[in-house]
Amino acid sequence: MLRVTKVDTFYGNIQALRGISLKVEAGEIVTLLGSNGAGKTTTLKTISGLIAPARGKIEFMGKRADGRSPEKLVRMGISMVPEGRDLFPEMTVLENLEMGAYIRKDKKSIREDMDRVFSYFPILDKRRFQLAGTLSGGEQQMAAIGRGLMSQPKLLMLDEPSLGLAPLIVEEIFRIIGEINLKKTTILLVEQNAELALSISNRGYILENMEIKGGGTTNELMKDKEVQKFYLGTVE
Repeated sequence: MLRVTKVDTFYGNIQALRGISLKVEAGEIVTLLGSNGAGKTTTLKTISGLIAPARGKIEFMGKRADGRSPEKLVRMGISMVPEGRDLFPEMTVLENLEMGAYIRKDKKSIREDMDRVFSYFPILDKRRFQLAGTLSGGEQQMAAIGRGLMSQPKLLMLDEPSLGLAPLIVEEIFRIIGEINLKKTTILLVEQNAELALSISNRGYILENMEIKGGGTTNELMKDKEVQKFYLGTVE
């Protein structure tokens, strides 16, 4: 579904990604692991068109994706839920979800997808007329994921969905991410909680110092001594 090949990305004159290559197959959950500043968020922003790569190639569903605007990539089927949620705080939950469907005209299908979001997150149904800025952190994350789903993505990219949330809320969020994936939505996940992320993933990549340093299936990564030491904390 997604293939990133030897991509370099810069912020001005400062390089943020160096020759990264990765792939995501249809139906997978793939986790991107790495320390703060390694380039994980930049990778998602580059794929989603928010940052243009200086070199390399990005392909989605067999078509070139690099060089396209974020709006065109959303229309192609790529949706990103950003770190920090970035909801519209002075708009209601319902209005935020409707914003996720701004590219769509199929009103009946939009209503059906809205019902699907409320089935994943029943609390949002109860909060639909509440201002998004007054929600709890967990509810805001649910709303952000719901907004991402409203564009009917083929690939949903999630940037640190557990950030700042209580453990019980994190478990619920990840349970729902797994459920979303079972409904045929492919997921690329950036997450600091490596153990939890790998527990729902098919494969993963290690991003260090702007470069992909390794990768493999979940089982391979869970058994890798370096992953255990630096990301799982199970090797002293």
